[in-house]
Amino acid sequence: MTSKWNYLPLTTEEQKLETELDKRYASCAPVSELLVQRGITSVEEAEKFFHPSLKNLHDPFLMPGMAEAVARLNKALGAKERIMVYGDYDVDGTTAVSLVYKYLRNFYSNVDYYIPSRDDEGYGISKHSIDFAASQGVSLIIILDCGIKAIEEIKYAKSIGVDFIICDHHVQDDELPPAVAILNPKLEGSTYPCSHLSGCGVGYKFMQAFAKSNALPLTDLENMLDLVAVSIAADIVPMVDENRILAYHGLRRLNSSPNLGLKAIIRTCGLTGKEITISDVIFKIGPRINASGRMQSGREAVELLVARDNEEALEKAKAVDQYNKDRKELDKRITEEANAILGAHSKDLADKKSIVIYNKDWHRGIIGIVASRLTELYYKPAVVLTLNNGLATGSSRSVQGFDIYKAVEACRDLLENFGGHTYAVGLSLKEENIPEFTRRFEEYVAEHILPTQLTPVLDIDAYINFAQITPEFVSTLRKFNPFGPGNQKPVFCARNVKDFGTSKLVGRNLEHIKLELVDDTSGKVFNGIAFNMVQHYDHIHSCKPFDICFTIEDNKHHAALAPVQLLIKEIRPSEE
Repeated sequence: MTSKWNYLPLTTEEQKLETELDKRYASCAPVSELLVQRGITSVEEAEKFFHPSLKNLHDPFLMPGMAEAVARLNKALGAKERIMVYGDYDVDGTTAVSLVYKYLRNFYSNVDYYIPSRDDEGYGISKHSIDFAASQGVSLIIILDCGIKAIEEIKYAKSIGVDFIICDHHVQDDELPPAVAILNPKLEGSTYPCSHLSGCGVGYKFMQAFAKSNALPLTDLENMLDLVAVSIAADIVPMVDENRILAYHGLRRLNSSPNLGLKAIIRTCGLTGKEITISDVIFKIGPRINASGRMQSGREAVELLVARDNEEALEKAKAVDQYNKDRKELDKRITEEANAILGAHSKDLADKKSIVIYNKDWHRGIIGIVASRLTELYYKPAVVLTLNNGLATGSSRSVQGFDIYKAVEACRDLLENFGGHTYAVGLSLKEENIPEFTRRFEEYVAEHILPTQLTPVLDIDAYINFAQITPEFVSTLRKFNPFGPGNQKPVFCARNVKDFGTSKLVGRNLEHIKLELVDDTSGKVFNGIAFNMVQHYDHIHSCKPFDICFTIEDNKHHAALAPVQLLIKEIRPSEE
C-alpha cells in the first residue's frame, strides 16, 4: 500500500530554537531541525540527549505507592517470608521477573518465580496460581507486567493471607485491586514524570527504591540493564525520558557484558562480535524469548535469563531458538489462512473499517503476530480470535493514531476479560458473542476512526541532499540512538536523484534493487537498497529523476568501501 508522504515544517517558534541550536550544530545540518522535533530547546539539553546519564533517572519514590511497596518488601525480608516473583509470559514479563528475581536472589534465598501457562491459565493472575503459591507457603507475591485488573483474584488472595505488590504499566479499570501497593506510572492522578515505562522498567524502579531504602550500591542492579533494554525494545514503549536512558545503558551492557542467558541467545542469533542495536532486539533477540511463551512455556525463558552456567544457558537458548523456528512456520501458515478467508470476502471487507476474524483451530500463541500482519497488510484495526478452554480468546492491533483499547472497551459487556494498550489489546469472550462483538466493534471503529488513519503515512523528518550527508553529519546522527517511538530513526527525503547507471536487481527472485545513486549537489555515489520495490526498476534504469524517502544506515558488509548505505523506504517519480 502506497503511503502518503508527510512533512511538517517547523513553526515560527521552533525555527527560532533551530537558529539557536545552529550555533553549535550548523556544520552538520539538519541536526538542529531533528533536535527541535524531539523537544530539545537548548545546546545543554542537546548534550544531555546525546550523552544519556543514569544520574538523570527520576527518584523512584516519586511513583505513587513506592514507599508502601518498599516497606512491605522490607518487612517480608525481615520476617523471612516466602516471596514469589510472578509475571506475564511475554518478553516484558519474563525480563521483569528475571530482573527482580535475580536481584533479590543476591541476598535473599526464600524467593521463587512463577510464569503462568498461556494455554492452561491464560494472561495474568488465576485462582490456580494463587492456590499454588499458598501451598508453597508464599505470603507475598510481586507481580510484574500484569495484575492491574485482577480485582477478584487479589481479593481472594487477600482472604487466604497472600499479599500482592503490583508492578504494571497497563491501563487501569475504574476499580483497583486491593493490593498492598500498586506501582503503575499510568495510574489516574499519578504525577510520576515518565508515564511510559515498560513492565520491566517498573520492576527496575521498584528495585532501585528498595536499594535506596537499604543504602545498597546500585552496581548489581545497573548490571541488569540489558534486561530492561530488551523489554523496552520488545514492548515498543516510547524511547523518551527514562526509557531512553535505561535503553542506552542497557544496550551498552548487551554489547559489552550481557548476562549468560542473553549471551547465549546472541550466539544462536549469529550476533556475536557484532554491534547489537534496538532493531536486533526487536527482530532477533525478542522473538526468541517470546517464542518460549508462545510455543511452550514462558518459565523456560526465565530459566534461560537467570541461568548461572554457560552450558545450561546455551542448551536453553538452542531450545528457544527451535521454538522460534516453529513459531515462524505457524505464523506463516496461519497468516496465509487468514488472508485466504479475507480474500474470499474481499468485497465485504472493502466496505468495512475493521477486521475481526475467528478460527477455533489457530494456535493461541501466534494470533497476536497474525493480528499485526493483517493490520500492516490491510491497514485497518484487526482482531484475531481462536478457541481456548471454552472461550474465544483474541489479540488486537491498531493503526497509527487509533485507540483500539477504547474500541474494545466499548464492547466490554460482551467480554469475559480484556486489557492492554492504545495499540494492542488482549480479550476473551464467549463463542456465541463473536457475531455481536464483530458488529459492535466495526460500528465503533467506523464512527471514530478518521479517514487519514486508514491510509499509511510516511513521516519525513527533513529534506536533505547528498552533499549534506557528510561524515560529521553521520557521526552526529549515530548519537540519536537508541531509536523507538517518540525518537524514531530519522526519515529523510531527497528529490531528483538519479541512477548512476549501475543499479541492479538482486535477491533470489530479483525482487530487490541494489542502488547506486547521485544528485546534482554532490559528485559522490551513494549506495542504497530498496527491498521489494522491483516495480520501480524500469523508471530508475531509464535514468529519469525520482524522489526517495530513506534512513541512513551503517554499511556493515562493505564499510571500507562505503561507510553508509541508504535504506530506501519508498520511491516515486519526481514531479516535472
